[in-house]
Amino acid sequence: MDYQLSDEEQALFDRVKDFADTIVAPAAYEYDTKRRLPLEIIAQMGELGLFALPFPESVGGLGKSYFQLCLAVEALGRVDQSIGVTLEAGVGLGVMPIYRNGTPEQHAEFLPDLIAGRALAGFGLTEAGAGSDAGATQTTAVLDGDDWVINGSKQFITNSGTPITKLVTITAVTGERELPDGTVKKELSCIIVPNGTPGFTVEEGYDKVGWHTSDTHPLTLRDVRVPAANLLGERGRGYANFLQRLDEGRIAFAALATGAAQGCLEEALRYAKSRVVFGHEIGRNQHIAFKIAKMQARVHQARLAWHDAARKMDAGLPFKMEASIAKMVCGEAAMDNARDATQIFGGYGFMNENPVARHYRDSKILEIGEGTTEVQLMIITRELGLVA
Repeated sequence: MDYQLSDEEQALFDRVKDFADTIVAPAAYEYDTKRRLPLEIIAQMGELGLFALPFPESVGGLGKSYFQLCLAVEALGRVDQSIGVTLEAGVGLGVMPIYRNGTPEQHAEFLPDLIAGRALAGFGLTEAGAGSDAGATQTTAVLDGDDWVINGSKQFITNSGTPITKLVTITAVTGERELPDGTVKKELSCIIVPNGTPGFTVEEGYDKVGWHTSDTHPLTLRDVRVPAANLLGERGRGYANFLQRLDEGRIAFAALATGAAQGCLEEALRYAKSRVVFGHEIGRNQHIAFKIAKMQARVHQARLAWHDAARKMDAGLPFKMEASIAKMVCGEAAMDNARDATQIFGGYGFMNENPVARHYRDSKILEIGEGTTEVQLMIITRELGLVA
């Protein structure tokens, strides 16, 4: 794999980094305290074409690579993980399922606004008893004439309740299938539920430890009726299709975590060179210098990991194991760097207006979301042919 950025890739990263430093970073603390997604910043991201990056021009996209989307996510994650994950989830969980599995009619109805960043979409997979075990889904969808009637609930759904949220794609049990060995398995399908549909309630947002600016809600569906044509992809293929989206999404999630680790490194390095204690900069103390050296090593390792996975994905090569390795390595790098940066700042690092304090709160979810570290270890051991 080639770990060097092309001129085009470097230009994109520099452009998004400048946007992050000049527009996103100055507003990050304000919106974090308000716990509100800044729609004006999302609109500017749309104007920059960030939501359009990995989609072909035939559907209104920019025809760029998934790798380039991940570069943008990393650049944003340096200064505000909430904004970075809004892009990551907006594309990977919102637009990508409709682009990959949607009909021409669904493309025409939903893609223009989503790809332009004028609207957002969520993906309703997780339930109280069905997170990592998506096969335990309890939400049901029953055909009644020309409609699906949906009942159930979802939780932890990103981008599901913003003023510009257009839809949520949900997974639901649409029947049962008998396997060749005689066992019966749930038939899981994906169905598009437009926001505002009667019976579809976006509940009050969560009081989260971090990612305060990111929009996250539980959802309730009571006798929700949507047209049969809102089935997304082949009936009974919802679980398989979503697993593929998760593999892709883990790479972008890893890029987000790398950005967070990089942001903590930059803040710690700046402070170590400017903070004077006992007559000299604290960065001259070996224990501080070594801590920062380890932070740099984590960032380097993390970036190589997600680059490798993304390059393989774009090249059409198998990447499942590499995506899980990247997600695990990068999430741990972000958490470890946030902890070390906070320690280097001392009391200042405990103040919420300090970017490292926000990264400290935000980074824990990077070891949980898109599959916990333990789930990634299960995937890696399976890919190696071991029993897990």
